[in-house]
Amino acid sequence: MSKEIKPNFDSLQNPETIIDEVAKVTHEVDQVSILKTVLDNLEIKATDEIEPPKVAWEQINGTETAILGTLGNFSLIIGKAKSRKSFYVNIAISTIVQNDLLMNQFRGCLSDDKKTVLYFDTEQGKYHVQLALKRICTQIGISEPTNLKTYHLRSKAPAERLALIEHAINTTPNVGFVVIDGIKDLVTSINDEEQATMIATKLLKWTEEKEIHILTVLHQNKNDKNARGHLGSELVNKAETVLSITKDETDNNISIVEAEYCRGQEPKPFAFEIIDGLPQIAKNFAIRTESKKKKFNIDELDQDALWKTITNVFENGESFTYSEIQIQLKLAYERMFQNSIGINRIKEIIVHSRINGWLIQSKSKAPYQIGVFQEDENS
Repeated sequence: MSKEIKPNFDSLQNPETIIDEVAKVTHEVDQVSILKTVLDNLEIKATDEIEPPKVAWEQINGTETAILGTLGNFSLIIGKAKSRKSFYVNIAISTIVQNDLLMNQFRGCLSDDKKTVLYFDTEQGKYHVQLALKRICTQIGISEPTNLKTYHLRSKAPAERLALIEHAINTTPNVGFVVIDGIKDLVTSINDEEQATMIATKLLKWTEEKEIHILTVLHQNKNDKNARGHLGSELVNKAETVLSITKDETDNNISIVEAEYCRGQEPKPFAFEIIDGLPQIAKNFAIRTESKKKKFNIDELDQDALWKTITNVFENGESFTYSEIQIQLKLAYERMFQNSIGINRIKEIIVHSRINGWLIQSKSKAPYQIGVFQEDENS
């Protein structure tokens, strides 16, 4: 039981001091009452029926689905300068505004009363912000989306930017998704712990009270892959999902998106490139980039596994033409090694298998049949 608060009248000599003491005690009683009410409202009980957060957008990968953001949470995009973080933001906004499947991989899931998107850019001038907006319009085939509001905040001071964003979130009807491209520009120093805590607290407050999702963008350190400063550390700790965007080391046309931290199932890594000014999924990016990183070397493959791959092919028939063996071997290889492979590499495997007697032909251009396993002496 809480201690009862009573005025101390024993030492009081006049009516004015009595009034002051009564006011002080009354204020303390009010504060205790308020804190108790707030704490009661924050208590979680095992018997409470609490619905899971609603999905804002998700990634579709075959039969698997991974949540990229939910209402009531915020996510963080990190990457080096010029890694095309803003193009990824374009993908996110296009998906949400269209609120349907985009690029056969991303899907917006907002309800009708949460379809409005707020897009704040703190770094670019009017012209380039409008270019980004036009890319979104072209991506979804809508000349002027009615559920998207775009703002450029570069000319404002950090405190003004923060106040303007908060005002828009609190007063825009049907808002469900907010993008802040340049979260560092809401503080004067990314290494100020107090400001970092303040920004993280604001994001948590806005997302929970307004039941929205906020997507934020922050640079990585120059010397490592960590988000910059105390602000980055604080946001990483509080974010629902942290995705990193990096340019591929061997093909600068490709940007790779990977999950760094995720509360739920991690989204699959994917890559995009810019085609005709628009971000598009980079097809076969693993093969394209791997072939440049390292020349394919059959001798480095597990020879027993490679032989088993060939035997798996011949479970589907006794002989195959050259074109048929290519297709069958490609499918069997990808099942065995859990990795994509190009047709030129399959041709190398066929030559390798013929040399080792794993694949045989009765005569030139005859169908291929299975031979006998004999491991290459040089492997």
